[in-house]
Amino acid sequence: MRTIQSWLDEYGESHRNPVNKKIHWVCVPLIMLSVLGMLWFLPRPGFFAAVSPYLNWATLLILASLVYYALLSPRLAAGMLMVSALMCLVLELLARLPWPLLWTSVAIFAGAWVGQFIGHKIEGKKPSFFKDLQFLLIGPVWLLADAYKRLGFTY
Repeated sequence: MRTIQSWLDEYGESHRNPVNKKIHWVCVPLIMLSVLGMLWFLPRPGFFAAVSPYLNWATLLILASLVYYALLSPRLAAGMLMVSALMCLVLELLARLPWPLLWTSVAIFAGAWVGQFIGHKIEGKKPSFFKDLQFLLIGPVWLLADAYKRLGFTY
């Protein structure tokens, strides 16, 4: 299994342009939020509610992602747990809007991907996930790793 630093370094190779980086700081969290929102909206089996009122397809994706992150870096996984919890709170608020969460999530998803592709056009390199779909999970943790570095935390 590759190391977290190997993943982050390779992801960083196509994210060197300062404009693309700024776009990613906005769009990657929005994409994560929107994917979770679309999954949050999906009907869930009845036994999910028996386990927890918060067990749904989005929280299952979060749990699976956290296992993946923990294998790469327990410290980054802990940070992603906090990020994910914050996103769940935001989804709870978005779900209270007078229109379906699905509509909000799809609109955010589409807009954020337009931003991502503009960023990569500026960068002059294709998004990393074209090479390996695992980079879809690396994007959020790449941002978190950058925040850790800025704050002087190790991962």
